[in-house]
Amino acid sequence: MTVASISAEYFPQEPKAPVVASATHEKSKEAIAKLDKNFDARGAYFVADYAKSTGNYIADVDGNYYLDVYAQIASIPLGYNNPALIEVAKSDKMIRAIVDRPALGNFPGADLNEIVEEILKVAPKGQDKVWSGLSGADANELAFKAVFFWYQAQKRGYKSNFSAEEMESVMHNQAPGSPELAILSFERAFHGRLFASGSTTCSKPIHKLDLPAFKWPKAEFPSYKYPLEENVEVNKKEDERCLKIVEELFTTWKVPIAGVLVEPIQSEGGDNHASAEFFQGLRDVTLKHGALLIMDEVQTGVGATGVMWAHERFNLQPPPDLVTFSKKFQSAGYFFHDPEIVPNFAYRQFNTWCGDPARMILAGGIGKEILKHDLVSRAATVGDYLYKKLEALQKKFPTYLRDLRGKDRATFIAWSLENAEARNKFLSDMKTVGVNIGGCAEDSVRLRPTLVFEEKHADILVEAIEKVLSGY
Repeated sequence: MTVASISAEYFPQEPKAPVVASATHEKSKEAIAKLDKNFDARGAYFVADYAKSTGNYIADVDGNYYLDVYAQIASIPLGYNNPALIEVAKSDKMIRAIVDRPALGNFPGADLNEIVEEILKVAPKGQDKVWSGLSGADANELAFKAVFFWYQAQKRGYKSNFSAEEMESVMHNQAPGSPELAILSFERAFHGRLFASGSTTCSKPIHKLDLPAFKWPKAEFPSYKYPLEENVEVNKKEDERCLKIVEELFTTWKVPIAGVLVEPIQSEGGDNHASAEFFQGLRDVTLKHGALLIMDEVQTGVGATGVMWAHERFNLQPPPDLVTFSKKFQSAGYFFHDPEIVPNFAYRQFNTWCGDPARMILAGGIGKEILKHDLVSRAATVGDYLYKKLEALQKKFPTYLRDLRGKDRATFIAWSLENAEARNKFLSDMKTVGVNIGGCAEDSVRLRPTLVFEEKHADILVEAIEKVLSGY
């Protein structure tokens, strides 16, 4: 199997082009109305037929086949109904994991170390340990716990026991057992919708309204001017401005900041990029103040940006302390390397399943296929091809393709429209020409195709965009 033909080899029955069989979506509407009586279906765009979906195309119950460049909110790595992953799903190891789902912390299976080692084959550089979770938000919350445990252990002495005062006060949610500590995150960031992750999220109000929140600090993430090559000095000053804010928060915040949480590219918040110099500056600030750096790679990880993990482009010295993952890995958790990030006593970082071995097995299978076919490099090549085509479209439709960003970031590409109304209309109109595409922030379009998205798919996508914009 050659890399150039990987999509055709995986999916010989993949459609040659989108099929729009029904523009009215009557079956989808009926199915959504029925579902909504038992399950909140208000966010549903259409009802998919996953049995018929294949490769880069998602089918719906109305017979439509959409070229899918949203891929389940960036979480399908190798296309729908990938035969290699189906074989992983049929394995005896997977059957055991599903049917006898083990409580990994107490009763790990004889195959657990093998499962973990498969995952670690594609771990970020500098990371040789992993802890498993259930979702991206869960991965971040588990990372927060690890940071706080580590931070207090540094003060107390890593192997030291807890004082009687700590043991008593924590049962009343009081200090010193329940200390006042903070995680610093950034405006426009998205890290999840649970309680602590919601406190670090700052992209849209709807994500966190009515939730009680930790009063944790938010710094400003760089807001660059595009094209980047024409705004080098302006953007350099923006880096310096934002790093100064981070430094000031460390020295003025009312409680100690134990960790910094940041995305290599702010994704839900608008595909906002920052430079290697900014991230190294952030790394330097955490080292100066004795805090840990958490890199949230939930959406950017697993080859999506043309390297296995987006932060590896920055060559941070030293590497981040924790790297969280989910989405395209079909599993969740965090990578790390410092043994002292393992809590000093058992049962601290713990729950019944300690993740999900079935999803961990699938993650290992995904990593194996990516390495086998060098799909990360392939995504980078296809991304360069697509970006050049989008640059040409930008010149033709400058009103509707603003601030094109994601150059040299594989297919992790985005652009902005005039406003939210124009963006939402564009997303809807793209379905009429057979493309399922997503947005981010208020006015941006983001591309999140699979790692088996090829030049032939890029051509279809660009033709569809041009067709829609020509009608405006």
